[in-house]
Amino acid sequence: MRIATFNMHAGVDGWGRPTQAFEGLIGLDPDIAILPETWRGDAGPDFYTELCHRLGAQGEFVQLARAERVHAEGGGAFWQPLSAHLMGEQGLYFSEHRPLKPAQLTKRGKSTTLEVGSWGLSVISKFPIRSSETFQLGRLRREKVQRALIIAHLTDPSTGSDFVVAAIHGAHISHGSYRLYRTVREHLATLPLSTPVLFGGDFNAWRPWVRFFFPGWSHLAKHRTWPARFPHSQIDHLLGRGPWMVQESGATNLGSDHRALYCDLTLQS
Repeated sequence: MRIATFNMHAGVDGWGRPTQAFEGLIGLDPDIAILPETWRGDAGPDFYTELCHRLGAQGEFVQLARAERVHAEGGGAFWQPLSAHLMGEQGLYFSEHRPLKPAQLTKRGKSTTLEVGSWGLSVISKFPIRSSETFQLGRLRREKVQRALIIAHLTDPSTGSDFVVAAIHGAHISHGSYRLYRTVREHLATLPLSTPVLFGGDFNAWRPWVRFFFPGWSHLAKHRTWPARFPHSQIDHLLGRGPWMVQESGATNLGSDHRALYCDLTLQS
């Protein structure tokens, strides 16, 4: 089976220009996909529904914020404005919990293609999902979005083996993500040790921190994922617990600011 995690950034770059994230994921053809920043527009497009249809899959989606998405024609040479980390980006706007910055308000006011929708986390699977649960993790004070954990119980029809897929889009460590990961660790600890588990997503944390937060888990794919064009860090991760055998893994640029991390593996009996 091929499992992938890919932060789609709602299908636009930091200027609001459309990317190839959606079609890129289709081309990767994962059996299971963990997708932070899935976009579901109120009037379309709905990435979650379309991906399920195109991949012949089912899934689970949790809304983490209401947002506005811009479609822009132009922008700079880089993926996002160089000032984005200080002044805010110009492709996605979140104003539920924190006001927009002046530069964002100016850009937003000039936009003629503002779309309203839901921004969130999804798990999509070609394997049957027997059941799934979503655990709300709340919002940290410095955050502009909610966080959540999805735990889905799946079956491999070729072998009849049951396993679990857990998905996360974590906050930055500087925002206090260790508080959330403590709760996530407690939820994962309730899963029977006899049940194989795949745990992945955008952790917004380097591998040493992930090892510290989640001791005893195996890293199934060790590749730099951020920033996508010239990656220097791995902040997206695929972890495993149980008899997983890795055949191949990699990270590929599909148009977002993160590379898609994937792993081809088998579940040993």
